[in-house]
Amino acid sequence: MNFLPVFMDIRGQRCLVVGGGETAARKAALLLQCGAQVTVVAPELVPAFTELKDQDRLAHRKIGFELALLDEVALVICASGDDDLDRMVSQAARDRHLPVNVADRPELCSFVLPAIIDRSPLLVAVSSGGAAPVLARLLRARLETLIPSSYGRLALLAASFRDEVKKKFSLSAKRRMFWEKVLQGPIAELVYAGNEAAAEAALKQQLDEETDDLPQGEVYLVGGGPGNPDLLTFRALRLMQQADVVIYDHLVADAVLDMCRRDAERVYVGKERANHTMQQEGINQLLVRYAQQGKRVLRLKGGDPFIFGRGGEEIETLSENGIPFQVVPGITAASGVASYAGIPLTHRDYAQSCVFVTGHLKDDSINLDWDALARPNQTVVIYMGLLGLPILCKELISHGLPAATPVAIVQQGTTVRQRVLVGTLETLPALATEAEFKPPTLIIVGNVVKLHEKLAWFRTEACNKT
Repeated sequence: MNFLPVFMDIRGQRCLVVGGGETAARKAALLLQCGAQVTVVAPELVPAFTELKDQDRLAHRKIGFELALLDEVALVICASGDDDLDRMVSQAARDRHLPVNVADRPELCSFVLPAIIDRSPLLVAVSSGGAAPVLARLLRARLETLIPSSYGRLALLAASFRDEVKKKFSLSAKRRMFWEKVLQGPIAELVYAGNEAAAEAALKQQLDEETDDLPQGEVYLVGGGPGNPDLLTFRALRLMQQADVVIYDHLVADAVLDMCRRDAERVYVGKERANHTMQQEGINQLLVRYAQQGKRVLRLKGGDPFIFGRGGEEIETLSENGIPFQVVPGITAASGVASYAGIPLTHRDYAQSCVFVTGHLKDDSINLDWDALARPNQTVVIYMGLLGLPILCKELISHGLPAATPVAIVQQGTTVRQRVLVGTLETLPALATEAEFKPPTLIIVGNVVKLHEKLAWFRTEACNKT
């Protein structure tokens, strides 16, 4: 992030606006709306200034900019349209460590004004950091249609009960769960329908009926998909936002992890070949311990938790210990990565079946049913096979597949860092070494790989060789 999103309380504070045009008038109106005392410095003002509300908090100085005008002000906005004046005001404010915004000049700003969705006391701000303000406004327009005006009334209702809820529940986790139930359930619907008296009565009754006991813990086993956060399911996103603890491994992309609740505790339990941060049995017991503490635990896995994700082992342990759990499927790497590489896993002209296998077993050996894999008109997708790629290709050839069989290896599929390398069973091991491919990768074997060059739609770095 280039800017830290903050909300400033400027009620009763003096703020300076330099400029007297339409843009300056809009900035002054925003400051007045926030309760500030606004001084406008400009020789003349456009008529829009006379239409502003709260004229008693608006002062006009018909002079040029002077350093003394910065005395005892909370922030500065410059909308003069004069390049030299913009630079002088920006530098003078920065010298005094005052927040300064220069209209349409992000390089001169220490803060930027976002596009605002006002549901006071609830505010939503959208900003591109000055890079694309029109895009921010378009997003704001979309959000306006998704956030009812009644959200402000719901926020006021919550504020009126805040102290009572804090006294009722000693545990912050219990308070959070209570508010989630209120703000997403029938009480909120009463507010949306305009029946605020009934909503207040229902909230009071709900509070009276709740106890301060340790909340029931639960585990969410969620598939994070192959790496692109746009491929997460709605249900996955909802659970990721409400979990108290996030337990994740090395296949979870940073962009996906960023979608989790920001104040949740995060525990890394990544398992890589020959480098296990925590053994699987330890992960299983960790899930149990957190749930027994009343936590909502997100077990976030790359791809799908039931496809080479050992999710079955984890929920077996949860079941044995009486821990409630949910399972949310994710897009497995085979389907997601192949799609983004432009390689259909089945095609009536090339493959009528598809097999998923893992490139190493528990003892790091490769002991697969080679005869079953080396069949014509079949696609073989190999997870975690990069280090064993030479053995995989050699065995498939020795069990009957032609050495010229097309093979693709995809690194960091579905993300902007996706790389696709195409070769054959004979050539790919050397090509992958030369190209310095690194995990996470997926290997696709079969004649469907021939379609990559024609069907590739996701524009990234491609390494098409033979």
